[in-house]
Amino acid sequence: MFRGSIVALITPMHEDGRIDDQGLRRLVDFHVAEGTSAIVAVGTTGESATLDEEEHCAVIRRVVELAAGRIPVIAGTGANATTEAVRLTQCARLAGADAALLVTPYYNKPTQEGLYLHHKAVAEAVDIPQILYNVPGRTACDLLPETAGRLSQIPNIVGIKDATGDLGRVARLKALCGEGFDLFSGDDESACEFMLLGGHGVISVTANLAPRLMQEMCTAALTGDRTRASELNARLDGLHRALFVQSNPIPVKWAVAEMGLAPRGIRLPLTWLTPDAEPPVRAAMRQAGLP
Repeated sequence: MFRGSIVALITPMHEDGRIDDQGLRRLVDFHVAEGTSAIVAVGTTGESATLDEEEHCAVIRRVVELAAGRIPVIAGTGANATTEAVRLTQCARLAGADAALLVTPYYNKPTQEGLYLHHKAVAEAVDIPQILYNVPGRTACDLLPETAGRLSQIPNIVGIKDATGDLGRVARLKALCGEGFDLFSGDDESACEFMLLGGHGVISVTANLAPRLMQEMCTAALTGDRTRASELNARLDGLHRALFVQSNPIPVKWAVAEMGLAPRGIRLPLTWLTPDAEPPVRAAMRQAGLP
């Protein structure tokens, strides 16, 4: 359904933590103009863990409204309770989102059977294309390729975002999930190679700052142009690393604010980027040719 650079959009906030509607408008327009393939609204980079359920649904609706059909919108609707994930996914469908992205249930550390039954229950409850999201470094559980393969047999589970950084999984996922199943990297640093190995795109933090460059890199990688993709990725490599000098989305929200696209707002328990962490992010922005 989707190809190329998909931005894991930040949720812009004022300094007092209120969601910034004008900032959302600027960001959606920015990504349309810069050629981003799709927007993920209220994914984990969008601080889904600090928004209550009403706010979560409201931001999804607003991004769909602002996109106005100009760019596909994928709604982040994962939760650590299956019933909550169903409710959020229903919100996404009613809002008119093109698909939903569901992070594996965090903290609970479910078994592989629990992960299978969780995603199966959401898929059967809500008729919307759904993308699995595996990020064990944040959730403390790992959706194994074999379980993804089982889930790929459910008609409206259409892809997976794999943020393990394990490039050996690309071939395993392709073999177990079949050709019609979309594979997205969730790790910017290894995304170029992920696509050269047969992946279909990246759901990206870096794309918040350098969307056009990310899309150009993805286009080269998806067409098998290793030389061009590597050249473009070299300009982005500093951002891939510097945007994780502190917990995501702390560095990327600071950088977006530096670019004048959003105010300096983030919600506790997340805090603003500390001054000692600013130099590497600034240097990476310069390397990528950003203001």
